[in-house]
Amino acid sequence: MARHLITSALPYINGIKHLGNMVGSMLPADVYSRYLRQRGHEVLYICATDEHGTPAELAAKEQGLAVDAFCAQAHDAQKAVYDGFALAFDYFGRSSSQQNVEITQHFARKLNENGFIEERAIRQVYSPADGRFLPDRYVEGTCPHCGYDKARGDQCENCTRVLDPTDLINPRSAISGSTDLEVRETKHLFLLQSKLQHEVEEWVARHEEEWPQLAASIARKWLTEGLHDRAITRDLDWGVPVPADTWPDLAAEGKVFYVWFDAPIEYIGATKEWADSAPDGETRDWKSWWYEADETVRYTEFMAKDNVPFHTVMFPATQLGVREPWKKVDYVKAFNWLTYYGGKFSTSQKRGVFTDQALDILPADYWRYFLIANAPESDDSSFTWEHFTATVNKDLADTLGNFVNRVLSFSKKRFGEEVPAGGEPGEAETRLGEEIASLLAEYETQMEALQFRKAAAALRALWSAGNSYLEEKAPWLEIKTDKDAAALTLRTAMNLIRLYAVVSEPFIPATTAAMRQAFSLADDTASWVTPEEARALTAVPAGTPFTVPPVLFAKLTDEDLEAYKERFGGEPQAA
Repeated sequence: MARHLITSALPYINGIKHLGNMVGSMLPADVYSRYLRQRGHEVLYICATDEHGTPAELAAKEQGLAVDAFCAQAHDAQKAVYDGFALAFDYFGRSSSQQNVEITQHFARKLNENGFIEERAIRQVYSPADGRFLPDRYVEGTCPHCGYDKARGDQCENCTRVLDPTDLINPRSAISGSTDLEVRETKHLFLLQSKLQHEVEEWVARHEEEWPQLAASIARKWLTEGLHDRAITRDLDWGVPVPADTWPDLAAEGKVFYVWFDAPIEYIGATKEWADSAPDGETRDWKSWWYEADETVRYTEFMAKDNVPFHTVMFPATQLGVREPWKKVDYVKAFNWLTYYGGKFSTSQKRGVFTDQALDILPADYWRYFLIANAPESDDSSFTWEHFTATVNKDLADTLGNFVNRVLSFSKKRFGEEVPAGGEPGEAETRLGEEIASLLAEYETQMEALQFRKAAAALRALWSAGNSYLEEKAPWLEIKTDKDAAALTLRTAMNLIRLYAVVSEPFIPATTAAMRQAFSLADDTASWVTPEEARALTAVPAGTPFTVPPVLFAKLTDEDLEAYKERFGGEPQAA
């Protein structure tokens, strides 16, 4: 079996993420990782908090905390939410780790040795009141394009135009608010991406046909526009320090590497964190996943479309420039945006659902299923409470939950707490077995292709097949005239429940655990269902003790819907 390395875009440290962040990277990576593990592959799923850059310093300042203390608290808070969503990372690290510092500095030294880093003098905003140069986000002012008066020095949040701090009208320090700003000369390191343009183009050309159109088109657009040399250092108190053995003057000035440079390297750093954190007696070889691993590791990245340029063009340029055999991505699964009623999620306007709030309302499996079943793959998708409640009620409560409950409850009432025997399978069971095997193959095909909405549709069709079988056989009527026939129907339906418990695990792991535990099967270690097992439906034999689990999914009412909309907002955005 192949070894699969999986990473999802690093969530930024300054705050709990909304549902769009969850479905755009971490959740689909978890679903895919779980599926691969069940199919017998060796999987390493790595993620981490992205902790450097100006927003981290500003967020710490707002809370009156030292930036390292703020990041430590925020990392733990985010990890708690991801645990709540049952994200099964092999390791969830921190880009501020010593491992990332060392590897980032190694990359910088190698790039410098190979002629891809250059020290340049640039003009930058300086605040005498603060006694420091101000990186882009430390400068605020009025956007020259749209007039928004809270634009940052790197981008206007209102019109999304990319800016330079010197573009702003009436600029001010984001630290002190001082408008007494100057433009002074200072030195920074630049990564000479322009010298790597052709190598990156050749590398992308070898991979883009396999990538989804979204990822390939974004990479090609950036390459067509041309790669530009970019500053990779900033004047910040928090970040990976420029190594003094290579750039003593810049190190003495306190320069650090900018977040866009060190954050992708943290995928490697977090893998080394994973290895270094191995319990006593266990050895983990982090380097075999990343170094000289092209033939042994399949590397898949998950991210929203705004992160695609960094992972398909800029980080590969860095990796190519170090002239060492570091593993580069094989497949980039890119996602569009999840919107909230067609508009942006907004904390300040109390619009949208954030991941900690979601878990306060309902268990994780409700969210996991809905988000993956409506993942923004081919285009943007809109979250609405109406759609969410309808999906929960139709797919989870009615199609799956009700099937499990009525089969087990009816069988317990009429046959006791063991799986009934009944007669031999007949034509209906043969047709059902063929249908289940076919739908399972479709589900596997879509999961292998990382087509999550189609995979969810195939899974839903598997659940629906059980309901159709139950309606066709109608054991509540069969039992009146042929008790053995009713017993056969219920035994077959119970085997469907167990099959659903196995194959639905990537989507709804807590629910499937409860379904699987309903049957007292000895040595039930099966991780998947073969086509032959799907056709036979005999994994749960007659005489197996079972229990009826609590209601798996509660139906959401009109009152629930109105309460959600009142709390979070729910009016469609104006066109």
